[in-house]
Order: sequence, then structure tokens, then C-alpha cells
Amino acid sequence: MSADPTEAAGLVTIRPAHPADLDALVALEAAAFASDRAERRAIRHAIASPTISVLVALDGAVLIGAATIERRRNSRRARLSSIAVAPGRAGTGLGRVLLAAAEAEARRHGCERLRLEVREDNGPGIRLYERAGYERFATVPDYYEDGTTAWRYEKVLGA
Repeated sequence: MSADPTEAAGLVTIRPAHPADLDALVALEAAAFASDRAERRAIRHAIASPTISVLVALDGAVLIGAATIERRRNSRRARLSSIAVAPGRAGTGLGRVLLAAAEAEARRHGCERLRLEVREDNGPGIRLYERAGYERFATVPDYYEDGTTAWRYEKVLGA
């Protein structure tokens, strides 16, 4: 496996989402998640919000992944509320690329820590976060729509 995550995921472009990405983001959400999907209205709000960053991964003109980072004013902690990878791109390293981009975005906004929740039955997601240096600090029973427990993770972001 390549040490460079962008090389492992293939040549992708990461950029902030635009309103024109809305349809593709809604389609990605439907393809990537069986439940707990963000609704169109919420995605539209996130794209326009000054305290939420939606990053998209593109292969040419095709949207293949996204990450959503939420911030609060006057807080040094951000929350990674979602990473979505197109099913055909699972296992290619794109999740690592999006996670690194999310961390860089949080740092760019002055955040020192990044938190997230992951389903306790999401083995690939748990491995991604733990390999990237995230530490589990809590569990939240009945967090997801179907009653699944969430594991909460946090990482102190380097300079």
C-alpha cells in the first residue's frame, strides 16, 4: 500500500462543496448509508453554513466522496459528522484522503481537536479512525436510528 493517501485513492481532487453539488451529494448519501442519511435540506444548509465545511472528493467531474466538519464559534474542537465514500470506491484509501482533508480543514479554522461518532458495527470505519490516531473516549447507546451504539473518538490535531 502506498504511503501517500492521494496516490492510494487514485487521482482525486478535494474541494469545498458548491450548491451545484447538491444532487450528487444527496445521491452519494443514499448510496453510502443504509440509514441515518442526511436529508437534502440539511445538506443544502451545510453547504451554505459558515460553521460547517462540506468537502467533496472528485474523480474528474464525478463526485465520489464527501466529508462534513462542524465547528462552533469560539471552540477549539470540531466534529466530523460524516465521511461518505461511493460504494465503488470503498477500500481504495479514499476514506483516509477525506479524513486527512477534514483534519486540515479543522486546523485551518483554528481547531485543535477533532471528534466523531462511528457505529460500533462499522469495522472499516473504526480501523480507519484508530489507524489515524483517534482514541475512543465514550460510547453512546441507542445513538443511531436503528438503536445501534455509537463509539465516540477524538484526536488532538498536530500543527
